[in-house]
Amino acid sequence: MSRESRKFNVPDELANLYDFANTLDVRRFTHHGVPHPQGDDLTSAKELAAWMSQRGLAANSAKIAPAMLATALELRTSVRDYLQYDPHERRRNKEAVRALNKALTLFPLVVAADEGGMMLRTAREDALARLSPIVAELYDGSRNGTLDRLKMCASEECRRVFFDRSKPSTRRWCMSSLCGNRMKTRSYRERQRNAG
Repeated sequence: MSRESRKFNVPDELANLYDFANTLDVRRFTHHGVPHPQGDDLTSAKELAAWMSQRGLAANSAKIAPAMLATALELRTSVRDYLQYDPHERRRNKEAVRALNKALTLFPLVVAADEGGMMLRTAREDALARLSPIVAELYDGSRNGTLDRLKMCASEECRRVFFDRSKPSTRRWCMSSLCGNRMKTRSYRERQRNAG
C-alpha cells in the first residue's frame, strides 16, 4: 500500500489497482495559480520494475523487458478506460470490456489453496506475471462490490482514479473541494452566460 492510497483510505484489497491506475497523471488544471504537472511513473522498464518492487510485486532482480513494459501499459490503459464509466455502464460497454479482456489474457491466474483457504495466484513465474495481483484485485473487487467504488474523476481536467467512500456511492469527483467546485463554478457561469 502506498502513501497515496493510505492518504485517501483506499482499502488494502484495491490499493495496488488504485496505485497502478494512477501511475498516469493527466491532470491539467491550475490550483492557486500553479499549473499541475502531468506525469507518467512508468516511462521505462526500469521504472516499472522499481514500482513493482516498492509494492512487493517483484524481486529486486526482476528484469522487465521493453515488450513487458508495453504489455503493462496496455493493461493500465484498459483498466483506466474501464474505470472511466459509471459502474452500471462498465459491464455494458462492449469496447471497454473487450479491451480489458484482451489485456487480462496476458496475466493468467489460477486458484490455489493455502493455510488461509483459496486464493488467486499467478499462473506463470516471469517478471511481468508479478502484476497479476492487480488482476486479482479487479476480480475480487468485482465479486465483493468494492470495484464499483473505484471510479475516475468526472472532471475532464483531472481523470484521477479515486475510491468513493460516500454511503450512497454517488461521488463524481476525486475531491469535491477542488474538482467538484471547479465543475460547479464552470456550470454556473455557463448558465449565467446562456441566461443573459
